[in-house]
Amino acid sequence: MLATSLVALDSTIIATAVPSVVRSLGGFSEFPWLFSIYLLAQAVSVPIYAKVADMFGRKPVILLGIALFLVGSILCGVAWSMPALIAFRALQGLGAGAVQPMSITIVGDLYSLEERAKVQGYLASVWGIASVVGPTLGGVFSEWVSWRWIFFVNIPMCFLAGWMLLRKFNETVTRKPHRIDYLGSVLLTVGCSLLILGLLEGGQSWAWNSPAGIGIFVVGVLALVGFVQVERRAAEPVLPLWIFRRRVLVGGSAVSLSVGAVLLGLTSYIPTYVQTVLGAGPLVAGFALATLTIGWPIAASFSGRLYLRIGFRWTAVIGGLIALTGTSLTLLLGRDSSIVTVGVFCFIVGLGMGLVASPTLVAAQSSVGWSDRAVVTGTNMFSRSIGSAVGVALFGAIANAVLNASGSPDQSATAINTASHHVFIAVVVICAAMAAAALMLPRRSEQVVV
Repeated sequence: MLATSLVALDSTIIATAVPSVVRSLGGFSEFPWLFSIYLLAQAVSVPIYAKVADMFGRKPVILLGIALFLVGSILCGVAWSMPALIAFRALQGLGAGAVQPMSITIVGDLYSLEERAKVQGYLASVWGIASVVGPTLGGVFSEWVSWRWIFFVNIPMCFLAGWMLLRKFNETVTRKPHRIDYLGSVLLTVGCSLLILGLLEGGQSWAWNSPAGIGIFVVGVLALVGFVQVERRAAEPVLPLWIFRRRVLVGGSAVSLSVGAVLLGLTSYIPTYVQTVLGAGPLVAGFALATLTIGWPIAASFSGRLYLRIGFRWTAVIGGLIALTGTSLTLLLGRDSSIVTVGVFCFIVGLGMGLVASPTLVAAQSSVGWSDRAVVTGTNMFSRSIGSAVGVALFGAIANAVLNASGSPDQSATAINTASHHVFIAVVVICAAMAAAALMLPRRSEQVVV
């Protein structure tokens, strides 16, 4: 939970500090890269960290991640320009790429099948707390101290998390020779980096149909095709291709992909809708969205008892339907809706997410032994990152198209209300796909180790 708090707090604290950062360093047109480069570095590094953890153990990988995150945070705090801050955010992202999946993998190692969902609920609760504490701290530091403290606050947290893991977490790893898949790692990193970058920056830094917009996807796909060919012959592939042949893993990844997109849509556009259309402040908007991350751990903690009774598949399906109900209710939001109504709808979505995300992850972890658990967990987390990147592109394109069609360059409340409504429609469609993907899970997971 301490390690998870590093990533959770960092993801929520920076948004409210962006105006102060821009005033200090300049580079208003470049500040979106503070988020894009972090997400990119985090996403592409997950599969590699996961494979290394299955080869050499979880402890060195998560400690490495905390160390990288610490160094990145210190450098971000002393950054002298926007390009420097962007580069140091990439280093932070590389650290986060190890911390989050390793925390979840360690839960899979330490706890029984009955306990995993409950403990994952504890991890999810960290995000719920961070969704409230993060924006508040960001505002306080920016207004009363300095925006640099949004990064410096990570220093004692990194030391505390690292010290706890060094003292309290013990694991036994069977040492044997390994053949590291360097070529596969490079091709996977290049291919995924280009595709995610194309999704994040397409339509913003370049037009979708421009040479850069098309070329980045072509080169990315070619790199991934080469990656597949290399993995077929690799002695110890960084991402084993058998992962894509197991129904429980493919279904879990499809669900996770949808979860990433749905979360991105709600966390990006609910606060915008609440502030612009309903006229509330950023703190109130944060509280309205926080109900989603409150409902999630509550449902995740309960899901363990449910999937032991009715199985992973039907627990996830029920969760998907509840989330679909919650997102469908957002279509009723308008200019006269109340903040409480928004919070209730988000809470329902959170309940559904807790019931669909935790069982699919536990099912995937339970289908393999220790030596493959980190790769399976990393693939699930990587799918969620890809879903978030797809969501950025899809929802951004929808919102921009609506705003341009409305002829409202000043982005009035009416126009934002209409754009948000169209985004919420897309979120409902993706949520329906998520519920359908849950049906891909087998009735009985092929459990190897529980």
